[in-house]
Amino acid sequence: MALMGQMMSAPLLISSIIKHAARYYGSTEIVSRRTEGDLHRYTYRDCELRARKLAQALGALGVKQGERVGTLAWNGYRHLEIYYGVSGMGAVCHTVNPRLFPEQIAYIVNHAEDGYVFFDLTFLPLVEGVAPHCPNVRGWVAMTDRAHMPAESKVPLLCYEELLDAQDGNYEWPQFDENLASSLCYTSGTTGNPKGALYSHRSTVLHSYASAMPDALGCSASDVILPVVPMFHVNAWGLPYSVPLVGAKLVLPGPKLDGASLYELFEQEKVTFSAGVPTVWLGLLQHMQANQLKFSTFRRTVIGGSAAPPAMIRALEALDVEVIHAWGMTEMSPLGTASKLLAKHHDLPDAERHKIQEKQGRVIYGVDMKIVDGEGKELPWDGKAFGDLLVRGPWIIDRYFRNDASPLVDGWFPTGDVATIDADGFMQITDRSKDVIKSGGEWISSIDIENVAAAHPAVHMAACISAYHPKWDERPLLVVVKKPGAEVSREELLQFFEGKVAKWWIPDDVAFVTEIPLTATGKMQKLRLREQFKDYKLPTA
Repeated sequence: MALMGQMMSAPLLISSIIKHAARYYGSTEIVSRRTEGDLHRYTYRDCELRARKLAQALGALGVKQGERVGTLAWNGYRHLEIYYGVSGMGAVCHTVNPRLFPEQIAYIVNHAEDGYVFFDLTFLPLVEGVAPHCPNVRGWVAMTDRAHMPAESKVPLLCYEELLDAQDGNYEWPQFDENLASSLCYTSGTTGNPKGALYSHRSTVLHSYASAMPDALGCSASDVILPVVPMFHVNAWGLPYSVPLVGAKLVLPGPKLDGASLYELFEQEKVTFSAGVPTVWLGLLQHMQANQLKFSTFRRTVIGGSAAPPAMIRALEALDVEVIHAWGMTEMSPLGTASKLLAKHHDLPDAERHKIQEKQGRVIYGVDMKIVDGEGKELPWDGKAFGDLLVRGPWIIDRYFRNDASPLVDGWFPTGDVATIDADGFMQITDRSKDVIKSGGEWISSIDIENVAAAHPAVHMAACISAYHPKWDERPLLVVVKKPGAEVSREELLQFFEGKVAKWWIPDDVAFVTEIPLTATGKMQKLRLREQFKDYKLPTA
């Protein structure tokens, strides 16, 4: 007969993370740039007490276990309190991306059936526009104190600090099943309506453990960590959980994400580690280059959301910052892979080492992956074969919120990405399956084309999309935004590709534009570009 282990059974609950931080790292600081404009400082001990008061306040408002509580907020200490107060009491923390269209926000709030929505003052106009379309929201809570409450509002508002002041904080975090829902994130909805990924306490705690590991995000109590990635973008890649879990000092940048504001905060708070999408680093690097600045403490950053152009990785390395490429999805909580080098790679020539760093990296324990062809047959890990990327693991969704049809294929989640995997397990995204360019039956990676273009000194941003071709079906069209004051011709750019990619991969034409549309999470919106250029006549056609 089976012999059971004789260990304590303690549920993996999100409240245990903030309890641990308050008890063992109680005096460690959390610094936030507030929407009110000033810097706010307090400790993990203060944060946990206020999260308990918030849990009491929610109980007093009649919020029940399993009920969804929405947020429209920046990275700040009050948002952090909501993460822990809402999930800790057994309700579901639903972060809403304020960069979505108002119609999408109303759709998401209604689909999630949010009972209350907490918002930063910046988003008052948004709330006033959306509230009439969200009849089931019982209350809108302004995340500020009485002194800063709006003088007038079209929507009746509750005041965050007043809710907390009415409570004594004498509250024990409840114990319950670790498989209960803890938080809800919607995909950015590049196709159709956004879909909800409903995480559990168990999946979140496991993800927090794994993402803090040295070969993942590598968080430590000796770090000062500033997540630039917003808390409304897949829970800031889990950092609001993994940072308190290790007891590191946490710096939250609030609404000011421009290069100058970030640089000032990095230097002043002695930030050692950060995480964000490529577009953010672009702004920071431009500010630093223009003012000939250096970092004094910043040494590591994780870049994800979309592939970091090699030129950006080089620019950060020149500033003594190690770039860790990472990949994941909302459906994966989000972390799947990170590009930390193996011991044998450290002695490689720079060019070879860079090639490895440009990949999205190896899975972290807990995630399993494979690539398959059109028939679902598994492909070899030789770094050459590319196919559809599938994943599975304890923090990857089984199905979408309020949708019974499972997206899984034989127990694997199809990511919609096309990738290669090399013999060491380093995965590289070559494209989204809908963005890959199919030219004469062969595939061309739009990401590779964009990376070459982004390395040209005159290029600020580049997107590669398919354009119709009567003979080849599709050919690459390069869409480019020039750097301010820079000049480059179509011919010069196309020449720049020679010797860098296969000859038949070189784009057939270049279209110069003033801007490339971005999604709510800062990724290039290729769907809109394809619509914009759908009748484009290639010179080769």
